[in-house]
Amino acid sequence: MTSPLLTLVLGGTGKTGRRVVRRMADRGHRVRIGSRNAGIPFDWNDAATWQPALAGVDAVYVSYQPDLAVPGAPEAIGAFAELAVHTGARRLVLLSGRGEPEAEACEKALAARGGEWTVLRASFFAQNFSEGDFLGPLLDGELALPVGDVEEPFVDADDIAEVAATVLAEGGHTGRTYDLTGPRLLTFAQAAHEIAAATGREIGYVTVPAEAYAAELAAHGVPTDVTDLLTYLFTEVLDGRNARLGDGVRQVLGRPARDFADHVAEAAASGVWNPGAAS
Repeated sequence: MTSPLLTLVLGGTGKTGRRVVRRMADRGHRVRIGSRNAGIPFDWNDAATWQPALAGVDAVYVSYQPDLAVPGAPEAIGAFAELAVHTGARRLVLLSGRGEPEAEACEKALAARGGEWTVLRASFFAQNFSEGDFLGPLLDGELALPVGDVEEPFVDADDIAEVAATVLAEGGHTGRTYDLTGPRLLTFAQAAHEIAAATGREIGYVTVPAEAYAAELAAHGVPTDVTDLLTYLFTEVLDGRNARLGDGVRQVLGRPARDFADHVAEAAASGVWNPGAAS
């Protein structure tokens, strides 16, 4: 009897990573969480932590922080993938983004190192509204972003995790790139409206100039590099280039992707968007 697969999940405490950890464990596989505070620490900015984290690992869920669009990401992804394959981690699954030239450079760097690589190109997460930076503004009753009537097929992080766990645990996905989206296009204003309807609260959406958005982030102490990254993602990547549906969830799982409304109903029932919930 063979030993259960050992999977290293980078970003194992994040939105998708912790969900991948749970699903791999549910399948009976051993999991090692890759984070700075893990028992065996992993830090993208400290290459000395990579090899200890990879020891004995068969597969890796590669989630790069802070984002594949930051300078140096392709080089880091390539160096890590080379080390992973060399140490025996034959299966690499990269969480990537749609319509990002920088992310595609990272995909190529990963593929060039060989191994059983798979790319998951994900659209904007539905959970960004309930677990991320949008939560505070939604609790305050107004979400303001430098995005107009651009449509996005918000994808559920649970779908991403289920696809990732399936690809990590099974064969037959080498060299494939899966386009992971939800089944419906929505503007950010429509997304906010659906949350308002589900919670019975008044929640507005306002489109603001990029300069005003960046200034607001700076006023709240957000570092310049993070402000620049967020402004880039909202003003360039969310320019309509991704206003199309992908079929990656169905290709891997054989079922439709979860609708944004499903996440909204679940999150609303949990009370996360109720004022005072954050405390």
